[in-house]
Amino acid sequence: MALCLKQVFSKDKTFRPRKRFEPGTQRFELYKKAQASLKSGLDLRSVVRLPPGESIDDWIAVHVVDFFNRINLIYGTMAERCSEASCPVMAGGPRYEYRWQDERQYRRPAKLSAPRYIALLMDWIEGLINDEDVFPTRVGVPFPKNFQQVCTKILTRLFRVFVHVYIHHFDSILSMGAEAHVNTCYKHFYYFIQEFSLVDQRELEPLREMTERICH
Repeated sequence: MALCLKQVFSKDKTFRPRKRFEPGTQRFELYKKAQASLKSGLDLRSVVRLPPGESIDDWIAVHVVDFFNRINLIYGTMAERCSEASCPVMAGGPRYEYRWQDERQYRRPAKLSAPRYIALLMDWIEGLINDEDVFPTRVGVPFPKNFQQVCTKILTRLFRVFVHVYIHHFDSILSMGAEAHVNTCYKHFYYFIQEFSLVDQRELEPLREMTERICH
């Protein structure tokens, strides 16, 4: 029998502190609107559409932060089963391998273990969403011109966490009774990136068959 979400994703297993929106801000109100739509039972394809009169950049920002929190939580529940020994390469099955590159330690694409790759990824995203120059929170401060390109890179890399979790740790999802919750999170993520064309279709290939089964 499936467990409730709070039992499956207990606080002591959270990968890192959640990023929250400041009450009273427009972003917080948008977040509440998005969450209310999710809980209302509306079709997820409808939930991700830009509400009339809202800024697309604000809408994308809210969802990027929310997906960061949710995927953090999903991975955090099975992080103890994803080790240097069990997952020496960040991969999605035998055909797909992901290499890490950043502007600091790894200036050239580096072959890393899955836990190391994902830890660096979450640190990198956390740094971006807490950077006022990238994700401004002050009223009247515009988003940078390359904001959507930055979000594309964030979401592309977060998708790779789904790839790794589904292909290498699906047994853990099943054993925790979390399949329905993880699938719902994935479908929400998938419909959102498709709605705004935020991830290259080639990146979606590793989960194409599963996506066709649960999202169409």
